[in-house]
Amino acid sequence: MGDDIIMATQRARELRPEAFLKRIGSRKVSGDYRKNQQIYAHGDAANSLYYVASGSVKLTVESKRGQKAVIGILQPGEFFGECCLGSRAVRLSTASTVSAAVIIRITTATLMEVMLEDPGLAAIFVSHLLFRLRRTEEDLVDQLFSSSEKRLARILCLLTRFDDTSKLIPATLKLSQNTLAEMVGTTRARVSFFMNRFRKLGMIDYNGDLHVHRSLLAFALKA
Repeated sequence: MGDDIIMATQRARELRPEAFLKRIGSRKVSGDYRKNQQIYAHGDAANSLYYVASGSVKLTVESKRGQKAVIGILQPGEFFGECCLGSRAVRLSTASTVSAAVIIRITTATLMEVMLEDPGLAAIFVSHLLFRLRRTEEDLVDQLFSSSEKRLARILCLLTRFDDTSKLIPATLKLSQNTLAEMVGTTRARVSFFMNRFRKLGMIDYNGDLHVHRSLLAFALKA
């Protein structure tokens, strides 16, 4: 487990969103969203695929007791809402913006039409779906068996999109410690403690903007 931290960027490149969106042409709809604006809610009909053109989006779930958890942060170049391809297409999470964002919407009917027209493009998109499934499974394993500190380290590495050559990567996303706590499944106080510890150990630079060093990646992957 863990090679997804490096593979995430490579897989995004394989999908080539610009080519995919160009193929769809005028059949897509672009919308401007404010910070903290809801895109869709749990229980809504899932009849569209979405793409983050700019800004960032978070996916959250909520229990019957009102407990919330962030299960994903989407950045520019990423798709979400893929469950629209299912036979019982209902949203299982709520999507809302973390910052002002431009979101592209593609209806399920259009998506199916394009994939039928271009089997090669369909194969690439299926590969993307399988990768997302693998990421979800690894997130679950991480949640069940890793410490809160290790989970936070992994999340920070994923958000900064490490590749195999970079030594220092500035985060493209500013998240509150409350949001990080919801993603990790711990308290804000613990996140603050871990962030300070990472900084003291030289794994991150954190003064408004976040910079992650490869030593944090090594820590996240350490058994």
